[in-house]
Amino acid sequence: MQRRSPASESDAEAMVSALLTASRLLVAVSARSLAAVAESLTLPQFRMLVVLDGRGPLSLSGLAGELGVQPSTAMRMIDRLVAAGMVARGVSAEDRRTSVISLTKGGRRIVGEATELRRQEIARIVEAMPPGRRRYLIDALQAFTEAGGEPAVPDGSQAHANW
Repeated sequence: MQRRSPASESDAEAMVSALLTASRLLVAVSARSLAAVAESLTLPQFRMLVVLDGRGPLSLSGLAGELGVQPSTAMRMIDRLVAAGMVARGVSAEDRRTSVISLTKGGRRIVGEATELRRQEIARIVEAMPPGRRRYLIDALQAFTEAGGEPAVPDGSQAHANW
């Protein structure tokens, strides 16, 4: 087992604190963008819409797995989103006993509008940063997301960048 030096532990703790603060900012940006387009939609419900937008139609168990929730929790969210006209239930072509959940046009519109508002607000924040420090942020965030196993978003693309 490799021992970490006090300096590296201090650096790691400073990074964790900085990321926690940045995550609060990003959650606030996400919440504001969502409230601007769908006031009654919760962040977990929006996350479900984003997953369906990125992955396409999924079974209940597949969707619950993607979200990291129990199927019963996912079903309650689905019921609310069906009632709101944002998702639809269908039947799997391979197994008629399996329900398939998909995004409706209304759900896709919500995802697109909220994502665009979030993109604009993040762009304003980035513009307020000193230009010389932006490159460091890019490098650090790329390393962070790679370490966490999150796939990269193509530059300027909204595909899979919605959440």
